[in-house]
Amino acid sequence: MDNDIIINKLVQKSQEAFIVGIEIYNKPTIRYRVEGFSFFICNAWELLLKAYMIKKHGKDSIYYSDSGQTKSLSVCIKTVFTNDKDPLRRNLEKIIELRNTSTHYITEEYEQIYVPLFQSCVLNYINKLLQYFEVDITEKLGSNFLTLSVKMNELTSESVKARYPKEIADKIIHAMSNIGQTINMVDNNKYAIPVRHDYYITKNKKQATASFTIAKDANHAAFIIKELRDMKKACPHRAKDCIEIINKKIQKEIPRFINPSPNDEHKRHTFNSYIFQLFVDFYDLKQKHEYCYQYESGQNKLYTYSDKAITLIIDAIKKDPEHIVQSLKVKLGKSTPGAKEF
Repeated sequence: MDNDIIINKLVQKSQEAFIVGIEIYNKPTIRYRVEGFSFFICNAWELLLKAYMIKKHGKDSIYYSDSGQTKSLSVCIKTVFTNDKDPLRRNLEKIIELRNTSTHYITEEYEQIYVPLFQSCVLNYINKLLQYFEVDITEKLGSNFLTLSVKMNELTSESVKARYPKEIADKIIHAMSNIGQTINMVDNNKYAIPVRHDYYITKNKKQATASFTIAKDANHAAFIIKELRDMKKACPHRAKDCIEIINKKIQKEIPRFINPSPNDEHKRHTFNSYIFQLFVDFYDLKQKHEYCYQYESGQNKLYTYSDKAITLIIDAIKKDPEHIVQSLKVKLGKSTPGAKEF
């Protein structure tokens, strides 16, 4: 069978396994969420990586030479992701561990423990599918369905010990500790995306889920002490990451995009750091918390950006891909209308 046909079939089946995994996890009536998701997401990755290996090295690369059997997911991961400290690889290996033991001791508490890894695994899959085969699965499955739902109850060692026999409780507590430690150590969105609940204040009662009174002398009133928000999680992308993501979108969806400055025809369709800064300046992104987070590293000020900032830039480019850069330069006073660029 022709390699292209095999690759196409593997990629199609990979997407089906991925979608089934998402559907199982997000169905409220299914109690087999953790086990089902871990099985199907591993299957999706195995098919995807084997398709990629055939694309890069031919059909024989997915078989063991001595037995003729296809290679396991673990072997495929080591073949494609050669750096054993890669957060994406570590994420997959941790989920494989769960899949391999999913017939024993899996309880509903595992959902809360593993969902940060699951959410990263979903996004990693989407990005690699797009990178390897230029397939955007969000065209089949809306992006709003790609956030995994989770029931968040208080999860403590004491509550686990009170609910389960010692053997099971010990395994749950060990998983809690192990996953928590690795999330803190790796601290990378490709490994885990922690789930947290943030509360915001609104004066619109229709938008509120709870109400309170602020008063100095009330016995049970609420006081605003401090507003907390993890901005590193809300704005995870460095400028370099934003440029890479935007370029992928341009190459796939906006071929008419023009960068008027370079003479090189190939570069004329490339979104670079200079153009990114034009958007940052024009929309004043650094001053708006929903788009940008500023923090200090030593004596340097660093900036990271949100998904919302990337979407804003891509939407603006789509409206006028051939003239948007020149238009921004004129509006920012960095170019004269009608001036030629060399």
